[in-house]
Order: sequence, then C-alpha cells, then structure tokens
Amino acid sequence: MNLSQAKEVLPPLGVYCHVPFCASTCDFCAFYQEKPRREELVRYLDAMEKEFQMLPPDRPVDTVFWGGGTPGLLPAKDLERLGRAMLASFTEAPLEWTVEMAPSAVKADKLSVLRDLGVSRISMGVQSFDGELLESLGRLHRPKQIYDAWERIEEAGFEQTNLDLMFALPGQGLEQWASDIEEAVRLGPSHISTYCLTFEEDTALYVKLSKGELKIDESRELAFYERGWEMLESLGYAQYEVSNFSRPGKRCMHNVNTWRMGQWIGYGPSAASQYKGQRFQRPASLKAWSSAVLAGSLPKEGVVPLDDSILLADAVVFGLRMNEGVRMDRLGQQFARAENHAAIEALLHSLGGEGLLDQVGTHYSLTQKGRLLCDAVGSAILGLEFNP
Repeated sequence: MNLSQAKEVLPPLGVYCHVPFCASTCDFCAFYQEKPRREELVRYLDAMEKEFQMLPPDRPVDTVFWGGGTPGLLPAKDLERLGRAMLASFTEAPLEWTVEMAPSAVKADKLSVLRDLGVSRISMGVQSFDGELLESLGRLHRPKQIYDAWERIEEAGFEQTNLDLMFALPGQGLEQWASDIEEAVRLGPSHISTYCLTFEEDTALYVKLSKGELKIDESRELAFYERGWEMLESLGYAQYEVSNFSRPGKRCMHNVNTWRMGQWIGYGPSAASQYKGQRFQRPASLKAWSSAVLAGSLPKEGVVPLDDSILLADAVVFGLRMNEGVRMDRLGQQFARAENHAAIEALLHSLGGEGLLDQVGTHYSLTQKGRLLCDAVGSAILGLEFNP
C-alpha cells in the first residue's frame, strides 16, 4: 500500500486547543477557565509547547479549533508563539483552522498574526445585539464592540466567519430573537450558530434556577427554535445541524468530523481527545496539567476504551442531529464489529413510526418534529439495551 492509499483509509484528524483564560465568567458558562495572570499564561504556553512536542499527530491534521475560555484574549505575541509551536508538530498546514474570539478582545494586531499563521476561520461569540440581554448573561462586551470587532475582522479578510447567537434568554421575546437574527445576517458571516440557553451546574444561571428566580419553559424554547430555523432558511443560511447554519460550502469541517466520529487530539487543560482507540481528557486544572506536562508526562482522566458499538451509537446520535441524517448500511461498514447495529436500526424504525424520523431504505433523518425532540431521540439511542 502506498502513502496516498494509506491516507485514504484513515479517518480525518482534528486538533483542539483549549485556551483557558477569560477576563470574567459569563453566567451561563461551565467551561474550565482561569483569570489571565501573566505568570500563569507563560506557564500555559511553556506546557503547550511541551505537549505538542510529546504528542505530535501521527498523520496530517485536517482541522484545528482553538476554543476556551477566550483564545483571542491572548496578546498577539502569545498567539503567535502558540501557533508556531503547534504548526511545528504538523507535517502539513491544516485545511481549516478556527479561532474563537470575544468582541472585546478583537484587535487588529491579533488578527494580523492569526492570518499570517494560516487561520482561515474566526468564530465570534456575539450572543445578542441587545445590550440589556448581554448584561443579563454577564457578558463584558456591548453592541458597539460587536460592530467595531466585526469591522476589523472584515478588514483582515478571513476566508470564513461565524457568529454565535443565543436564544430563550431570560426576558427575551420572540421579536428580540428575530431582531438578533436579522442583524447577524445583515453583517454577512459565512456561518451562524444558534444555541438555546442551557442551565449547567456550577453556573450563576443554575443558581438562579435552583432558587426559583428563573424557570425552564420548554414550549417557549421550541417556539424560539422554530422561529430561528424559519428565518435563517429564508435569509439564505441552510441548516446542516440542529444548531448550525451556513452559506453554501461553508460548514464547519472540524465539527462535522467530530459528529461523524472521526479522531481528534485535545491539547491544554480540560481538553478532550478521541484518538487511537480511546477517549480521555486532560485535568481541568492549569496547575495539575502544566505540572505533569512540564515533568514529561501526559495525564489522562476519564479514559474510555472505544469499540465499534460505542462509536456506532454515537455516530447515529450525532449524525441524526445533522440534516443529512445517517446511512445505517454505511455505518455498518465503518463500524463492522458493532454488536448493537440491529437494535439501533429497530429503534430508528420505531421512532419513524412516531413521526420523529423519515426513512428511505437504510437512510434515516429527523423530521421537523424530530429535530425539536433530538435530545430525547439521542437519549433513547444511548439508553438502548441489546443482546449481542
């Protein structure tokens, strides 16, 4: 087998870098993060350089995603150092490279460095264009900063751009949601992600929920979902996943690889990996992670050995979230040793009878009703009992 043939049979490989620094913690955020103190930032960069050297990818990297935290909070010189260290461990430049940025951290010098490194995609967490709603979420930026940041991003000329929006926020009405969508579309990003507000444990919003200061209203959330889907489709953004919409040819390749159960390596504190038959996570502690890495070890937590049954179930759950759905015959070939194939397909057929799925042969996709209930569909698949 020659090298080109060997590359064809390997699943796509992604790299995720967790940059844990944030100026403040948003009320809804449960991701691991730290205040950006210079001493700890330098220690983070030292450890990231060491981790890249200790775990170089075993083949070309298809996609890169820098998330956090707020990667854009790093000064330009630190972004360059982190990027150069990562690229030094690659054999080729990635096909897609996304960096998350908050509006308040978008500066011309940072964007220039990212462009020179080869970053192709900037994802900005707008959440809302309404100042009062932003304040209710604990966001530091204000609407003017969004527009200033967007102007800088456009001037920098990145190939792709994404704006994140949130809905079903406390005090938000459907017309405010429609206004946020219209404003995002007016700016003209190539991609828009929309997320329903969730109440994660250990967040300020969860505390308010537990005290009865806020309530979950599922019928209200469904109305927001449907309004957003209808508007974005009419405005030229095709839905390709429950929460993601894009112009033609502008889907996020990194996320698609993840949903299709490809492989990815996570670098940095709390970063998760699915690589070489395992899922695992680095410690969600800058001190514990960096101490171990700088001492020459790669700590793993929550290690899950992967088999075809696990991967098949997850490929179906996440594949169904995509509008194109899943082909069970193809997944059967990809995960040939899966022992739960028949049980999953029987369940999918049953869900089709409930109006949640469309079926054509072995191809299944969520109906409109199914997309609104996709979490319940996923839970049913993952909770499936089968007799191998």
